[in-house]
Amino acid sequence: MREVSERRKQRIWSVINRRQKDLTLIMDNIHDPHNVSAVMRSCDAFGVKRVLLYYTTENFPLLGRKSSASAIKWVETQQHSEAGAMLRPLREQGYQILATGLGEEALPLPEWDMTLPTAVVFSNEHSGISSELRQWVDKEMYIPMQGMVESLNVSVAAAITLYEVWRQRRAKGMYAAPSLERATRQAMFRDWCEK
Repeated sequence: MREVSERRKQRIWSVINRRQKDLTLIMDNIHDPHNVSAVMRSCDAFGVKRVLLYYTTENFPLLGRKSSASAIKWVETQQHSEAGAMLRPLREQGYQILATGLGEEALPLPEWDMTLPTAVVFSNEHSGISSELRQWVDKEMYIPMQGMVESLNVSVAAAITLYEVWRQRRAKGMYAAPSLERATRQAMFRDWCEK
């Protein structure tokens, strides 16, 4: 292990201990890699351990350290091209799988219980949610807006969503104690000390 200061070690442990094991975002064929990198930055800020990259019509994004502020070092990514293989394990673990959208049954973001195991799908800027993912989605959620425009940039929408998740989980004390298993945290610590 490379030499790491005590202050840096404390910072690493502090961040790892607030990572949420039952929260993930799914990037569904997001076209602009800068948007995906910006989402990664928000994921790091709000304690997301892992992001799932679902790409079937677009190329897997090349994530840059500049736009992600190096968040790609601290947030795991998994690449998928088969919806069932990606989402079946989440379903088996009891996740609610939400998509952003404005369907008739969509509910505003604050009405969802984000303290439950949760995966949120953010879809392609032009074509919306992939048909293969739609069949796995429980419901749609939307961010209430007061202006003339009907949508937000995907990275902004993800940041707002994650803030609401953080707000709800913090109120329930979910960041006060580690949610990841001890062995997982120790492995992350060893890995992070090398970065």
